Amino acid sequence: MLLAGCKKSQPTEASALDQAGIWSASVSELRSLHVSNPEVAELTKAHDAGLSDTSCVELVRLARGRQKQFVDGQSVADLLAVGTSEPTVVALARLNQLGLWTGEARALRLAGISDRVILAVATRRSEGLAALSGKTLGNLKNAGAGESVIVDMVQKGLSDQQAATYIAQRQSAAGGHGFVYQGRGRRKR
Repeated sequence: MLLAGCKKSQPTEASALDQAGIWSASVSELRSLHVSNPEVAELTKAHDAGLSDTSCVELVRLARGRQKQFVDGQSVADLLAVGTSEPTVVALARLNQLGLWTGEARALRLAGISDRVILAVATRRSEGLAALSGKTLGNLKNAGAGESVIVDMVQKGLSDQQAATYIAQRQSAAGGHGFVYQGRGRRKR
């Protein structure tokens, strides 16, 4: 609505930025970007989760470059909470991959998938190209594929089926079909 000119945003109260705990130099930069009160609330979420002042300003600049408001504070906080590095979060924002895809990126991180792999997938997605699914990435990791191998597969645009073939070959070479839970029987006394 703001971009359509239906309604101008209300000016940001100085105290809202100060209460967010953002340093005064960054506050003046944010004011020059005409940050709105709802954006301050989003920035507070990201900042409270550990995002630096510099990155907060960068995220608002990126949103402005797309002629949008910054609305991804919770997404940023969620990613930081699962161990995603600040540079990775900012790179995801540059790729315009915050928002809807954040939930999957968060799940990948919880599954032990590295930031490097997540960025490789996000890069393909931002280019409109197919990328390995989260399930396949987890299966590759569980099969013992290293980070470099997984990143290479993502960058080459391998399909989930091609990755499944790799996993099957890897498991076959290891002499098994992977982990099989055999239950827990009762002991005879």
